[in-house]
Amino acid sequence: MSSGYKPDILWSPHHADRYVICDTELSLYRIGPAGNSETKAGALPLSEETTATLLAINSDAPYMKCVAWYPKHEPECLLAVGQANGRVVLTSLGQSHNSKCKELVGKEFVPKHARQCNTLAWNPVDSNWLAAGLDKHRADFSVLIWDISSKFSSEAVPAEKVRLSGDVDSGLVVTKSLYELGQNDACLSLCWLPRDHQKLLLAGMHRNLAIFDLRNTSQKTFVNTKAIQGVTVDPHFQDRVASFFEGQVAIWDLRKFEKPVFTLTEQPKPLTKVAWCPTRMGLLATLTRDSNIIRLYDMQHTPMPFGDEVEPTIIERSVQPCSESIISSFAWHPSAQNRMVVVSPNRVMNDFTVFERISLAWSSTTALMWACGRHLYECAEDAGQGVAAAEKDIATKMRERAQLHYGHDTVQVWRNHVLAGGDDPHLRSLWYTLHYILHCSQYTENVEQKQQSNKQSLIYSGIKNIVKSSSGTTETRRCWSGSDRQTDVPRYHSEERSLALQLCGWIGRGPDIDVEPFLKSLEQEGEWERAAAVALFNLDIRRAIQILNKGASAEKGDLNLNVVAMALSGYTDEKNSLWREMCSSLRLQLKKPYLCIMFAFLTSEPGAYDAVLYESRVAVRDRVAFACMFLNDAQLPRYIDKLTNEMKEAGNLEGILLTGLTKDGVDLMESYVDRTGDVQTASFCMLKGSPGEVLKDPRVQCWIENYRNLLDAWRFWHKRAEFDIHRSKLDPSSKPLPQVFVSCNFCGKSISYSCSAMPHQGRGFSQYGVSGSPTKSKVTSCPGCRKPLPRCALCLMNMGTPVSSCPGTGKADEKADLTRDKKLAQFNNWFTWCHNCRHGGHAGHMLSWFRDHSECPVSACTCKCMQLDTTGNLVPSDSV
Repeated sequence: MSSGYKPDILWSPHHADRYVICDTELSLYRIGPAGNSETKAGALPLSEETTATLLAINSDAPYMKCVAWYPKHEPECLLAVGQANGRVVLTSLGQSHNSKCKELVGKEFVPKHARQCNTLAWNPVDSNWLAAGLDKHRADFSVLIWDISSKFSSEAVPAEKVRLSGDVDSGLVVTKSLYELGQNDACLSLCWLPRDHQKLLLAGMHRNLAIFDLRNTSQKTFVNTKAIQGVTVDPHFQDRVASFFEGQVAIWDLRKFEKPVFTLTEQPKPLTKVAWCPTRMGLLATLTRDSNIIRLYDMQHTPMPFGDEVEPTIIERSVQPCSESIISSFAWHPSAQNRMVVVSPNRVMNDFTVFERISLAWSSTTALMWACGRHLYECAEDAGQGVAAAEKDIATKMRERAQLHYGHDTVQVWRNHVLAGGDDPHLRSLWYTLHYILHCSQYTENVEQKQQSNKQSLIYSGIKNIVKSSSGTTETRRCWSGSDRQTDVPRYHSEERSLALQLCGWIGRGPDIDVEPFLKSLEQEGEWERAAAVALFNLDIRRAIQILNKGASAEKGDLNLNVVAMALSGYTDEKNSLWREMCSSLRLQLKKPYLCIMFAFLTSEPGAYDAVLYESRVAVRDRVAFACMFLNDAQLPRYIDKLTNEMKEAGNLEGILLTGLTKDGVDLMESYVDRTGDVQTASFCMLKGSPGEVLKDPRVQCWIENYRNLLDAWRFWHKRAEFDIHRSKLDPSSKPLPQVFVSCNFCGKSISYSCSAMPHQGRGFSQYGVSGSPTKSKVTSCPGCRKPLPRCALCLMNMGTPVSSCPGTGKADEKADLTRDKKLAQFNNWFTWCHNCRHGGHAGHMLSWFRDHSECPVSACTCKCMQLDTTGNLVPSDSV
């Protein structure tokens, strides 16, 4: 580790709380938590949690160029200092004169010719060996390996080799090195290689990196490069070495030493230090001159190729330990994970921890896991029964619904909302709307063909388009049902308005307008206020009062409904009556929205029903049905358009009633998916529409594919297959093409595909034994290359010949096979072969053979074909 006038840091190899700052002198510090009782008053703050206390100072080694800490515990504070004249001096910090290092402290190792010492490195195994790298001299070596346990030189020390700091006993001066390497060259950096600490030394010489083997010093392995400074070995990967030159860092693999494995991004300023993290594999820190940023390179998963070149994947990031001051040097903590201490040129120190990148992984079952450093954390959604459905993630909801076959009920479509839990009013409205749409479309089958197509297109286009096409609207005024009093409330009727009321669920399909079945269904579900409001809107005030009284007397009923019924019974159509005045002022205090709109209807002027139409707490279908009954042809389209736009912007599924399964419906569903992420409901909803442009919309296809991918991610293979079958029934264009074919042994072309590609010749898949066609035409050769198809091992006829025309198959057997299940393909004609011995034939013949035999029917073949498959051990049903 080099040191000049800028301070450098050196951690103690055996004390995790001590480090040395070295520039013109050596200063030993102990790091500890802030507020500790041992912390002295003069302690230097390093961070909010730690401080540094000065333990000792050593000023006996001037002109320091590099420092290396003795790697063993004893003596614990022995340091080697390389000086500007090439001498290496052993010194200590805070050692008493009675310690074991007394005989080593002060010992000097002097080269033959004075020049600067650039680097020092202790051998980590044989700790008596100290390697020193020096500048170039034409008559001397640049790499000297000293043995600190060697005795002093017997030769007299010349006067010019007196220690710069003053007189010293010549007995402490050693001039003969153990090894001398690198003649007529300069050594700027060096390190011992972990593969063989005693023998291999890597040195950054002039324009090359050299590996010296001390067992044969005359030979060396070297590679020409400019990156010869700061050579350092990854402590977690002994074959990976880093070095730098100016602003570029080269990463080497000693197993492939011809060139760098890769080179890191060049920095605009020269580098001053690179260091591997001792606690984290593959993490390299670099520092440039006059910078307050340390760059980190994560190479943990970088491949080390031997053959073809592989593009390395390195994650680069920058950290800023101190916001303003320039960093002079840094040092990783030897044991604390990702911790370092940095020092500025004026000796301001900072204790800093590099936080790991957090890697997130979100499983398909909504469990969240993340890794931070060496810790792995998991966060799973609470699956307890007490968790409300509204608090569950949408992925969890979709997963639970998929297990209940949500969306697959095509007979009672409305039941799909029950499979979804039955607690979402928007889903309830959606599935009831789809239910009414499908039922109304089925009713049109009894209408003439022309009218049927027009009416079906209107049914799927939604109430918005239905009311726009309304014509022949008639206005009627009639008395209150059960009363002789005439009402001045006009009602409007047309065929399109009746269709809209059917889609709202108020009336049944057919020419008759009867709301009584709808009222009874509401009573069964306990929706008393809603049933009373619907009865009142149909001008049956007596029926409304009856429903309220029934609701008040029902189990868990609201007794206040009797009060409301009593208020209704006093209705009068006089404009200035006290009843009308009190109801107008007090209706807003009612908490039930349907009770509120009942009195709003009774107190409103004809045609001015905003208090009813814009009550957001009332279901959209009820407001739309009310509008179809009481708004004229000018008011109705404006109200429907405004309500449709609100539903589309909010992504409210109740708006499907207005938009229908059209482009507007896709826009509304897009808003819903963006808000909730429920691609499951979006997919099933769009599939319920009539096949047309809607299913070809790329957004719809995206929702369907995403839902299929979700089912695969959840490993719901069968559920995904059921969804594909359900989709192919509703959208024939989505039926997948065949994916398994019988191919020719000679040309490799698909036999069945070749047949299906020639419909004009009348050739189909049935001719190759895959269909139950009554035709028995023989095609015994490949349609592509005309080579013969393989022969059946039993009947010796070419494959493609129907079983009925093969010898050994009677008419009774054929008749039994054909009548077993006419909907299935004629399985007896299928191609069948053993994957082990490759022998086979017609499926019917093979099954018949293996009922009585276990070996292959081909002579001299001893393969136990049927027993190789698990189904071969099953007992046929007819033999039980």
